[in-house]
Amino acid sequence: MEEAGRRKVRYIPVGFKLMLSYFVFIIIPVLLIGFVSHSMYVDSIRKQTEMNLRSTLKQISDNVYYKLQDVKRISDMLYNDATLARQLRIYSEGYDNYDRTVNIIMPKFSAALNATGQNIWMSIYLKNESLPERYYDVYESEHPDTIGRNYNMYQMSRIQDKEWYKNFPKEIYGETISWQSVGKDVSFNRISLLRRLIDNHNPLNLEELGFIRISVSKAELFQSIDYSLIGKGSVLMLKDDAGKVIYHSGERTTDDVSNVKSGYYLTINEKLADMPWQLEAYVPMTIIDQDTFKVRLFTFMVCLICFVVFTFLGIFISRYFSKRVTKIVSVLNAFREGDLSKRFSYSGKDEFAQIATALNDVGENIGELIEEVYLTQIEKKEAELEILQSQINPHFLYNTLSSINRLAKFGETEKLQRMVLELAKFYRLTLNEGRTMIPVRTEIEQANAYLQIQKIKYGERMDVRFDVHPDIWPYETVKLVLQPFIENVLEHAWCGDRIHLRIVAAKDGDDILFRIIDDGIGMSQERIDQIFHPKEHVNAGYGIRNVDQRIKLQYGAAYGVKIASKLGIGTAVDIRIPAKRIHSDSMKENE
Repeated sequence: MEEAGRRKVRYIPVGFKLMLSYFVFIIIPVLLIGFVSHSMYVDSIRKQTEMNLRSTLKQISDNVYYKLQDVKRISDMLYNDATLARQLRIYSEGYDNYDRTVNIIMPKFSAALNATGQNIWMSIYLKNESLPERYYDVYESEHPDTIGRNYNMYQMSRIQDKEWYKNFPKEIYGETISWQSVGKDVSFNRISLLRRLIDNHNPLNLEELGFIRISVSKAELFQSIDYSLIGKGSVLMLKDDAGKVIYHSGERTTDDVSNVKSGYYLTINEKLADMPWQLEAYVPMTIIDQDTFKVRLFTFMVCLICFVVFTFLGIFISRYFSKRVTKIVSVLNAFREGDLSKRFSYSGKDEFAQIATALNDVGENIGELIEEVYLTQIEKKEAELEILQSQINPHFLYNTLSSINRLAKFGETEKLQRMVLELAKFYRLTLNEGRTMIPVRTEIEQANAYLQIQKIKYGERMDVRFDVHPDIWPYETVKLVLQPFIENVLEHAWCGDRIHLRIVAAKDGDDILFRIIDDGIGMSQERIDQIFHPKEHVNAGYGIRNVDQRIKLQYGAAYGVKIASKLGIGTAVDIRIPAKRIHSDSMKENE
């Protein structure tokens, strides 16, 4: 009996030994990894949420800036109008004065007023006392909401004693602009753009001809400042350079936010471009942490389930399969790590022998298959890229040749010569000896050559501005990424008799960002979705899809084209590619 008991004590099953090592080397590390993974994942969620909030705030800031610039553009129309300045300098009386006011001066004010879709109210104060005043009701009763989208003409004497006018900054040509709540703006929850009308025929001696006040409803101008875009309980504030709140959106007031204990809000700031204003967001930490509880619960449940499952599987399976499975796993791990020379040695006639034979055969053949598939994929990628490159729509060439024919017919030889030279330059840059990748400088020159061709066709109706940062010159890009979008603007985006086009190229972190902005008719979100839909095949969006596909094929799905648009306001197209420096050989070829 003692010998039997001794034997029983000495006998320790292999499965039990494996389970002991399993608990020491598997369960405890799994629990530790689960805890560390939970902490890392929660931190990742918080960072991702904060990044999303910053992205949303940046978009809100861009929308506000765009509307502010739209109002400024109206003032620019009057500020830079030399004809208007010349008319305002003329002192006359009688019918000539009346005719000049009604047929020249007032139409210019009306044209500026109607150049935007925003509901604005404009007051123009003129120093020329021979020009009559024109306003609704009486001067003292300022009711912009009742008057609606209109303008008033006053004598300059109306505001000469106003503090906001006397304290207005000294004029710097093209720069002196101020946004203030003056008059009854506070009562009507409005804000005004203030700017002088100057006589710019002598830039060294700017003479004040009048004053512009463009009053806009804050609710309309700052419509995109909506705290619900950030989350419930958050607060959005637009502040000026002195820290004064210009606009507020949120369930809590400014005082409520300042009185809440520290750490309750995450504060995010976003400065408006080219302005001393900044957008501040106060986001409750509950919004950022609202998903962490779910992650914590999910991690706990996963660890618990893994513990139970692994324990039972270890008890029932490890007794027979542990040794064989370990060999199989070791071979598979070697294959996963790229070591295809490892083999599974096993003697027997059961299923494991078949697995060993099959696994050894896989190890022998998988290397050749990987190499074959890799080469095939490279060839496929290059073929697809060449096909897409060859599908760039050349129909603008037909339009250009038609324009050349028309210029030749009417004998406009100077324009004809310029158009032919720009067309030759465009195709020299486009063909580029068949290369797919070109310097960013060449892409900008190619786009400019195309615009010069169109400038000859449209003349002053087309206003183009390049905003190119010199930091991007050392980098390369897929060719012909700008021209299709510029062409699309000139074909489909006209809103009225003029179009304004801005082309931006700058570095954005580790990427290069091209941006084409126009003030055309814009597009609906449904239209944008159709353009990028792989099965819609919208003809008008062919060039856009072509550029997007070429970029994704060259650089991956993280890059490509994004479109933001609003009907009646315009469209902004972002083209993002990674910042890759030009190869030395390519640089020499392009010099």
